[in-house]
Amino acid sequence: MGAITYDMEITSSIPAGKLFKSIILDSDNLIPKILPQAIKSVEILEGDGGVGTIKVITFGEGSQFKSVKHRVENIDKENLTYSYSIIEGDALMDVLESINYHVKIVPAADGGSICKNRSIYNTKGDAQISEEKIKEGKEKAMGIFKTVEAYLQANPDAYN
Repeated sequence: MGAITYDMEITSSIPAGKLFKSIILDSDNLIPKILPQAIKSVEILEGDGGVGTIKVITFGEGSQFKSVKHRVENIDKENLTYSYSIIEGDALMDVLESINYHVKIVPAADGGSICKNRSIYNTKGDAQISEEKIKEGKEKAMGIFKTVEAYLQANPDAYN
């Protein structure tokens, strides 16, 4: 199994705590509400939402994929970090064993925040994944992030 690691940073005008609450802690409710074409629903299969929880994410009609299973690996509300893995589903495209995501939201000097993301694509055997596929995934994630950010800017009392 090989591993391909990508890092991405996104700056935001939204304060770190508010961003963490919305995009991490309440994403299962918020994203299907504001972006149903991307994510139709999130269902907990086992667990209580904490570490070890397994969820099924059903993608909306705007996605090329149907669904994935996602396992919560770590949540640290104090340090604003979250880790999870995609462990099953058509988004693994038969070439990936899993994808691990590590998110850390840090306060920025201007009162906003910086969202630091690390994605680790674990390939099956010597399978390869194209740069284009990874770029597509990053662009979709950026689009979801920017939509949540716009929602929070338009609804300043949300997640206070």
